[in-house]
Amino acid sequence: MNSETSPPSRARLARHTLWNLVGMCAPMLVALVAIPLLIEGLGKERFGLLSLVWMLVGYFSVFDLGLGRAMTKLIAEKLGSNADDVAATFWTAMTLMLGLGLLAGALVYALAPWLATRALNIEPALQPETLRAFRAVAFGLPVLITVTGLVGSLEACHRFPLINLIRIPMGAFTFVGPLLVLPFSRNLYPVVLILLAGRLAEWLLFFVSCLRMVPGVRGGWRFDRAEAPHLLGFGGWMTVSNVIQPLMIHIDRFLIGAIRTVGEVAYYVTSAEIVVKLLIVPRAWVSVLFPTFAAEFKARPEATGALFAQSVRLLLVVIFPVVLLIVAFAPEGLTLWLGAEFGARSAPVMRWLAVGIFIYSLAFVPTSLLQGTGRPDLTAKLHAIELPIYLAAAAALIHAYGIIGASMAWVLRAALDFGATAWMAARRAPGSGASLRGVGAAAIAALACFALVALPNGWAIKLGASAFLAAAYTLGAWTRLLTDEDRRIILKRLRR
Repeated sequence: MNSETSPPSRARLARHTLWNLVGMCAPMLVALVAIPLLIEGLGKERFGLLSLVWMLVGYFSVFDLGLGRAMTKLIAEKLGSNADDVAATFWTAMTLMLGLGLLAGALVYALAPWLATRALNIEPALQPETLRAFRAVAFGLPVLITVTGLVGSLEACHRFPLINLIRIPMGAFTFVGPLLVLPFSRNLYPVVLILLAGRLAEWLLFFVSCLRMVPGVRGGWRFDRAEAPHLLGFGGWMTVSNVIQPLMIHIDRFLIGAIRTVGEVAYYVTSAEIVVKLLIVPRAWVSVLFPTFAAEFKARPEATGALFAQSVRLLLVVIFPVVLLIVAFAPEGLTLWLGAEFGARSAPVMRWLAVGIFIYSLAFVPTSLLQGTGRPDLTAKLHAIELPIYLAAAAALIHAYGIIGASMAWVLRAALDFGATAWMAARRAPGSGASLRGVGAAAIAALACFALVALPNGWAIKLGASAFLAAAYTLGAWTRLLTDEDRRIILKRLRR
């Protein structure tokens, strides 16, 4: 193992996480400016269709069958053990993903007439350009699917700065590209073509980076039949989780519309769309941890357990103050932004969902450890068990309490997910059980703080209560929860 591919230090893990946060957030900032211009330039109907194209692209990315994540795991594992057959994993997985991309493209091409004329309520005048746009997406799917493998390979080599230096401008181009078309045409087809051109440019940049950075890849194409079952087995379990998890995150709004009224969905979605953005933080963190868990687990299981426990502790401390402020000032913030009615109806939802996101964020780390150390079957089975339980609980609570009941069900599911994954990960990661007991106590203390800060009325009282509870919690976490190494890392970051 050389210095280029060896597992990074804790300080480098923190830097890589910051790179991921910037890479995820920068395109969102561009979107804030670009989306109003796109709505004005394309019109609401065409912009809605463009949104469906974006959604279609995102949904069909599951056709990689988890192979992108499987590449990260297997390549990181081989780099961690000085294996020399990384190229076989890379080219075998890329070949499989290309085949899956061609199948997905053929399916979308065949469905395009039905989508454009029957499935969606599209004005007849817009149907021809919509059909051409969907067919263009079909031709682009092999590129869109195989790029996940290229990114996964670079993640295995801990090339997060490079990944995000490519991801930031390409992510921004997703919104800027259509604006470049507007002076010449409002037709949806050229808008989709320029988006696909941007994705092709992104693919080429990642591919050239893999040729340079992933050991052995430049040696030429190789397909290893013995490697394919390992990739497909791991990826298949990952696909189960990748399908069920987004479903559980978003299906609540459909249940509200079916059980209560569509009008109530607006009050719920407004809060949900804001709060769910907090998941960017744990996602940025675990995408860095995943290849590290994979590379270190076999050779250094004790170190992997220590990193796992440390990661949960640090994530808990980082997420707590943000959620505290949301719980404290949800009514005032929503009233200021959207008016008194939204403030009254949506604030309780936002508070419950913020607590749910706090708990669910902690589950990202044990989930990543289980998957990174070769047990994606455990998380997939857990998610398959969770889904019917969550649907039943959500339906019952929505019937009883409306949109507040939906957010309460979210909290219960998050608690089940974190409790189960943390228990399984502690059994798999040596030496982490004692640290996680401390995390459980700290999480309960955090929930008590959330309950207390939701009680007072008035800006001044809430500011005082929030400041006091934040200070008390920080002091308790610093002295009782964090280890000497945790404190050293934080102080070093603060000094810089």
